Amino acid sequence: MIYKKPRFSPGGDCFLMIEFGDDGALELNFMALGLMQAIEQSEIAGIIDSIPSYNSLLLEYEPDKIKLPDLTEEIQNIFDSLGPISDIEINSRLAYLPCCYLDPWTKAAIEDYCLKVNEREFDPDFVARINGLEDKHELVRVHSNTEHWVASIMALPGCALMRPLDPRCLLVSPKYNPPRLWTPANAVCTGGMSTSIHTLRVPGGYNLIGRTPVPVYEANPTSDAFRNGVSLLQPGDRVKFVPISVEEYKYIRSQVRSDSYQYNTTDYSKFSVKEWEKWSLSLTNQGNTNDL
Repeated sequence: MIYKKPRFSPGGDCFLMIEFGDDGALELNFMALGLMQAIEQSEIAGIIDSIPSYNSLLLEYEPDKIKLPDLTEEIQNIFDSLGPISDIEINSRLAYLPCCYLDPWTKAAIEDYCLKVNEREFDPDFVARINGLEDKHELVRVHSNTEHWVASIMALPGCALMRPLDPRCLLVSPKYNPPRLWTPANAVCTGGMSTSIHTLRVPGGYNLIGRTPVPVYEANPTSDAFRNGVSLLQPGDRVKFVPISVEEYKYIRSQVRSDSYQYNTTDYSKFSVKEWEKWSLSLTNQGNTNDL
């Protein structure tokens, strides 16, 4: 549900939480990112950082430079100036990321979990089955057939939380319980309604469906693709996963190690919510994933 007005809640002495609704609708994230972009352009004194999630925006501010009531009023005025959701335009670029689906590395992590923690169905088979897909190969086709919208960056460095822009490609799956003891770095995972790329070898609960050979997080970035910071992907960006073979994965990894790999990203342009709404509505008459 989208709230009629954003809800403001203080967070300690120097944070302000702004909530736009109570579910994971993409429109709520468009509102969060549209407001974040407008706040950055307004250059309000005292704002340190803005952190979006699916349906909210968290602001960090300096209370000695701006008081909470004044900040709340400023933000409300900026929000009102945005107009309806459909008028929002967000700076966005598209990143094409190679992905080795059904790969041996995430398979090894699943097998290790089954051996040491709990028996479970192979993740791609499980995600395909509960989403009514024919098999894991149709899962690959559906997941790679849409652009994925970067809604936010999780606590894990550079780990983008993404949703498909094509509603026909939405995949829903419960997370591991208990979680895995380890996840291969750069594993492509699904959990809840989201896709993420686990940037480091860490425990995790998302279902493993593939692995990208290229890092999306670098502590000391050298590539121009990381000009916005240590994370390749930023909220408002889009990702298109390009299926590759194991051999192609190994070749690209060799390019990454030799610093010769060239990231395939577009220049920034305006993402129009109005155009997305029109396109998305047109898809509702096209049926299921067989029409992709």
